[in-house]
Amino acid sequence: MPYYEVHPEHPQPRSIGKVADIVRDGGLIGYPTDSAYALGCRLGNKEGLDRIKRIRKLNDKHHFTLVCSEFAQLGTYVHMDNATFRLVKSLTPGAYTFILAATREVPRAMQHPKKKTVGVRIPPHVTTLALLDAIGEPLVSSTLILPDADAPLTDGWQVNEEIGHELDAVIDSGDAGNDSTTVVDLTGDAPEVVRVGAGDIEPFS
Repeated sequence: MPYYEVHPEHPQPRSIGKVADIVRDGGLIGYPTDSAYALGCRLGNKEGLDRIKRIRKLNDKHHFTLVCSEFAQLGTYVHMDNATFRLVKSLTPGAYTFILAATREVPRAMQHPKKKTVGVRIPPHVTTLALLDAIGEPLVSSTLILPDADAPLTDGWQVNEEIGHELDAVIDSGDAGNDSTTVVDLTGDAPEVVRVGAGDIEPFS
C-alpha cells in the first residue's frame, strides 16, 4: 500500500498525481484535511462506499460528504435557496459539513436513503485542495473515526499503521487538524447543529 509524504505548503505534484490516479482507478485513500483525516473515493464508486462502511462499521443512515475544491461546485450537487446560499458561502472554506438536499448528480447510493440528502464541505487545506484539483471532481468522504473511537485519526503514520492494509494509498502532509468538522443540517426551517467540532457554532445560535 503506497504511503506518500508531501510538503504541507508545496505538496509534490508527482505524489499528488499518483494518488489522484489511484482514486480515478477506483481506489480508496486516507488523506489529511484541516479538521482531521478522512477516507475518500471517487464519486459513484459504490465499492469504495462499501469499504468505508466496512472500515468504520457504518449503517445506511450515515451521511457521506462531498468534499469540493470551491464554492462554485456546490450548485451541481446540492439544492440551496438564497438564504442558504449566502450562509454557506459566508462560512466556506471552513471546518463545516453542511447537510443539504442532493441533486440528481449525486448517485443514490451516496444519498441518505430516506432524506435524499448529502453532506458537502470545502476545506481550507493545501494538500486536500491540490488533490481535488488533480482528480478534477469532488471526493466522496467520511471522517476517519474508527469503530469504538471517540475522536478521528489525525496522523498519517497512525492511519498507515492502523488501517493501511485496508486502503489503496495514504497521503501525509503532517498538518491534519485534530478535530472533526462541525456538521450543520440546513434542510429544515432553521439550521440544526448535528455535531459540534472544529467550526464555530455561533453563526447558528
